[in-house]
Amino acid sequence: MMLVATTAIIEEAIRTGTGVGAFNVITLEHAEGIVTGAETVNKPVVLQISQNCVRFHGGRLLPIARAAAAVAAESSVPVALHLDHVQDELLLRQAADAGFASVMYDASTLPYSQNVQVTRNAVEWAHRVGLWVEAELGEVGGKDGAHAPGVRTDPADAARFVAETGVDALAVAVGSSHAMTSQTASLDLELITRIRAAVPVPLVLHGSSGVPDSQLRAAVRHGMVKINIGTALNVAFTQAVQAADLRIADPRKYLAPARDAVAHTVAHLLGVLSIC
Repeated sequence: MMLVATTAIIEEAIRTGTGVGAFNVITLEHAEGIVTGAETVNKPVVLQISQNCVRFHGGRLLPIARAAAAVAAESSVPVALHLDHVQDELLLRQAADAGFASVMYDASTLPYSQNVQVTRNAVEWAHRVGLWVEAELGEVGGKDGAHAPGVRTDPADAARFVAETGVDALAVAVGSSHAMTSQTASLDLELITRIRAAVPVPLVLHGSSGVPDSQLRAAVRHGMVKINIGTALNVAFTQAVQAADLRIADPRKYLAPARDAVAHTVAHLLGVLSIC
């Protein structure tokens, strides 16, 4: 099955009342594990490559993007390619030619007016080349961005931000945080409902690795659509590597179980998001 547009996966999830699993890629093994997990449960999936991932690969987007796209092209389930948390304008402008269907442009740490201005400029360019754009509403309660501890998104601000920028999806702060290694986050489900009623585009939950399964299901029922997950995969990957006999010189002996651990985690989480 060829790569599909992110919008196709999003629209089908909205139609069926399920959540879209969007998983962060760091290595080729991540991409392979994510797609294998999606195939195991026969669910569509979004492969996300972040600006941090590109930096890890020496600042070169095309090698990891083309590798992920090649894995997706061999998949038996629909797979979309998404460029995540982009702040660099040069990287943004590589997205379409690198095979991405969507991009998350991140100006969330800027003051509201600057966030609106630069996000609107990014959206105008991205729409001209056919990219679906997600953004994040920051500075509503904290200078560290929308997912700083304690920050919450105001529904009226969210509606105004979408109207002023023209974004296709919005990541909002409702109780999750990035890089959590335990599922201890508590989401404000009532706030999700209020934002969903105020905002005409799909909502995105970042920092979902720290959210218990029951709350992930509830978040989708209350209006979340795209569920971003990265740290949970890295925890599974790293634990599998650490459990291996690292005295063995052949890296396949520990990368294979790490890839399998990613696949298992993805299959579990896609199952969680499909029963909402």
